[in-house]
This record gives sequence, structure tokens and C-alpha cells, in this order.
Amino acid sequence: MKTLTMLLVAALTALSSSTLANPPDDIEQKLQEMGVTLYKMPAPTANYVRAVRSGNLIFLSGHGPMKPDGENVVGKLGKDLSVEQGQEAARYTAIALLSSLKEEIGDLDQVSRIVKVHGMVNSTPDFTDHSQVMNGFSDFMVELFGESGRHARAAVGMGSLPGNIAVEIEIVVEVR
Repeated sequence: MKTLTMLLVAALTALSSSTLANPPDDIEQKLQEMGVTLYKMPAPTANYVRAVRSGNLIFLSGHGPMKPDGENVVGKLGKDLSVEQGQEAARYTAIALLSSLKEEIGDLDQVSRIVKVHGMVNSTPDFTDHSQVMNGFSDFMVELFGESGRHARAAVGMGSLPGNIAVEIEIVVEVR
């Protein structure tokens, strides 16, 4: 009985960890199905790099909400933009981050987990829905990567962001 219980626990543990640790097999196909196209990122405009690898972790610098036409979503949440527009900006930022990540690692199927997200929301002092804005990013990652897209997260308000962008997001990604 004890051996059967141990085997059952081992099987459930293996099943559980494989569903959490393994995102879908073809992330780029999934992106196509979602109607998302990645693009070549412009060079950084200051003295930094977009990504740094340390072991199996990729640290991506803060990215903004670049739309397909190359323009950024700009404005303050609570004044110029609604929560829904902020969520769309966060989704655009997710696409920009994935574009940089693909340039860094070559194949998004190498992603094993979205680990940590730091979201900065350009907002008025009385705006309090930062986490709702960041759900635009988080929901996109879970839709794309499944359970491996779930992550630890901070969502904070900022008095301003570079170029008046609506959001800036930096992430840490684990790769195989």
C-alpha cells in the first residue's frame, strides 16, 4: 500500500511539474493563431542593452508599448487613457518584450517560464488600478505560455515615464 501511494504521488508530481514547466511546443505558431506578429526592435537610444543573460535567466530591460505602426501608446492613466487602453498598451509592451526575447534567444520555444514582471504605469496621483492595467500583460502571457506564463509581478504607478509612454515593463524569463 505504501509503495502504491508513493508511486501515485510520484506520478502526480511528474504530471504537475510537466504542465507547469513546459509551455506549448510552438510558441510562434500560437502567436500567429493569436494574430500577433513579432518585429525587429530598434537599437536602444541610450547606454544599455535590451537583454542580459545570466545562466538560464534572461533579464529584459524596460520596454514600452510600441504599436505595429512603430508609434508608442502615450498618455497618463487616470487622465488621458482608460484602464482598457492601458491594458492594450501593456499587451503591446508584451509583444515588444517577446520581440527582443526572440532576438536574444532565437527561438521562443526555449522559454520554460516567465518568472518576474515589473510593470510601471504612467498615472495620475489618484489612479489606483495599476494592477488592472498590468493584467493586459499578464493575461497575454498566460494565453500564450499557459501555466508557464504565470509570474510574480509588481504593478506600480509612476509620475512620468520616458516619452510619456503609458506603461513600461521589464521581465525575467527562464529558458532551457
